[in-house]
Amino acid sequence: MELLFINKKIFIFEAQFFQDSAKKENEMSRRCQVTGTGPRYGSSISHAHNKTKRRFLPNLQKKKIWVQELNRQVTVKLSARAIKTISKNGTSELAKLIREGKIKVR
Repeated sequence: MELLFINKKIFIFEAQFFQDSAKKENEMSRRCQVTGTGPRYGSSISHAHNKTKRRFLPNLQKKKIWVQELNRQVTVKLSARAIKTISKNGTSELAKLIREGKIKVR
């Protein structure tokens, strides 16, 4: 438990609250679970060459994949490039990441 004094008022924060909110951010992130690809940042450039900030989001797909090494079907959030790589090379790398606990599957 942590005490925080702001303008003579006491706010109490518990570490549990921060850990729970950090987990929720991770679950909802726009990130490929295999490659780690996330949003990139850049500029939209108009015809008059005005620049405005924008985000380039990855092409994420939620897929059910049969992993023969685990003898089960898993649902993962993958980028289109990761799907192509898995279909070409197989699911052994995906199974390894699941066993190590680096990927949470449904």
